[in-house]
Amino acid sequence: MPRDRTPILIAATTAIASCALLALSIWFGWLGPDVGRGANFCEAPNGWTVRQPANTFSNAGFVVAGLLIAWHAGVPGEAGKGLAAHRYLATFMACLVVLLGPGSAAMHATQSTVGGHLDMSSMYLVASFAVAYAAMRWLRGNVRLFGAAFVAALAFCELVGLWRGELAVVMHSGNAAFAFLLVAAITIEVLIIRRREVRARIPYALTSLASMLAAFVIWNVGKVWLCDPHSLIQGHAAWHILCAVSVYFLYRYYAGEEVADGPRQGRSSLEDPRRKPGAGPVARVGSGPRRSWRRWRVAAAVTPAEEET
Repeated sequence: MPRDRTPILIAATTAIASCALLALSIWFGWLGPDVGRGANFCEAPNGWTVRQPANTFSNAGFVVAGLLIAWHAGVPGEAGKGLAAHRYLATFMACLVVLLGPGSAAMHATQSTVGGHLDMSSMYLVASFAVAYAAMRWLRGNVRLFGAAFVAALAFCELVGLWRGELAVVMHSGNAAFAFLLVAAITIEVLIIRRREVRARIPYALTSLASMLAAFVIWNVGKVWLCDPHSLIQGHAAWHILCAVSVYFLYRYYAGEEVADGPRQGRSSLEDPRRKPGAGPVARVGSGPRRSWRRWRVAAAVTPAEEET
């Protein structure tokens, strides 16, 4: 079968439109004045149009990751059972990952209030996708369930993000909401794996998780301990790149998911695959010394209707 070019075309259009809109917003100052939003991520603002170049352009990793997801999603048979059953979810995920790039870049390029909101909103979108897709599979639901969970998770983040207090480690409530959704998604994914109804490519999941954990460590130490404000080598830029790697391998984990064979597909333990269509339940016959006796008992268990015939 030929490659489906719809996912890459939609993702590429999203990338071009969003990046072009960001460039125009930066050039014409549509996002508002510099209020120091994001200045705590080490890199010193300069007199350029782009205030933090390293932390801004490193977000290209998200655009590349989203386009790779879309390109992979167009290969017939490569989307896995879950994503293939819901045709446009892979494309939707690719577009959300693409939007992470200009969303985060908006804050670092302008240090404006609106840029900060775009940065957090783009993070909320991806985290909401992860927890909604996990919930849909765990509850054996459909796209409607996914949509409801996605909107609920997004609303949760926006409401929690309204609280303006300072928090240890994660800094503020929006980051806490983002982290909570990621932990919830990971927890549900573990429950899905333990249910053993699917075969998952665990190395992809572990690579995604390891990349995120490494990014989180760098996100913290890069603010103070490994901080050189005037260097183009920034820890927060590494955070962006590692997060892009993490979300790409998260998609590969989704795409590698297959329905397990045998009882793991939900087949009853009393179901015999050799029985004829339309026949009633088949009694299982054991093995060993008492096998013949059990077969005689099964044969002797005849219903009254069978006796009359």
